[in-house]
Amino acid sequence: MAVIEPKRRDVEHPEQIKKYSAPLRLWHWLNAIVITGSLLTVLLNSTLLKGRKNAAFIKDTLHEAGASVTDEQARSVAHELTDKVWALHTYLGYTLAALVIFRIILEFFQLADQKLIRKIKVAYQDYQVIKQHRELARHEFWVKTIYAIFYLFIIIMAVTGLCLAFEDDVPALKAIHAIREVHQFTMYLILTFIAIHIAGVILAERKDSSGITSDMINGGKAS
Repeated sequence: MAVIEPKRRDVEHPEQIKKYSAPLRLWHWLNAIVITGSLLTVLLNSTLLKGRKNAAFIKDTLHEAGASVTDEQARSVAHELTDKVWALHTYLGYTLAALVIFRIILEFFQLADQKLIRKIKVAYQDYQVIKQHRELARHEFWVKTIYAIFYLFIIIMAVTGLCLAFEDDVPALKAIHAIREVHQFTMYLILTFIAIHIAGVILAERKDSSGITSDMINGGKAS
């Protein structure tokens, strides 16, 4: 489990606390909110607002209130409710796509020692070539590599989501059935990462990296 625990110490300067820029911290928390909201819309439509069950509930409730509706009318209302939730899901998807673009642009403007690619490169060099701070370097390399894979998942999720959002306007997209399958499968991969990430942060907080969560709020200033 050690590989999933983030470290507070900078791999290049182990005596220092890692620094996180304000734009990166903003992206991190906005991304967390958007992904959580998106996943909740999926959960809501697949449970409480699930088609047939919700239609039956609507019909029975209205019947108890003295109203008479047909099965078709009840299904229409249930479908309208799910459509509204999917509309929210779509808007959250647009926001996620915007955040992906923001994160890519941010990578070019980050300070050199805060760039993700550079961090991976430095950690790899420190472990494989220089053999300096080997344990910390190896740990940093794998943690940042996992983060890079997560970013790839987010990009795939955003791109496939946009394809699904515009498939009615672009017939060629509607013909590619694999898009929806990839989008759904990627959702499970992201859920897995979130679970691993939360577990890693909790373990780090309980061990030698206490304060790592507050670092992502205040920028990583040493207390």
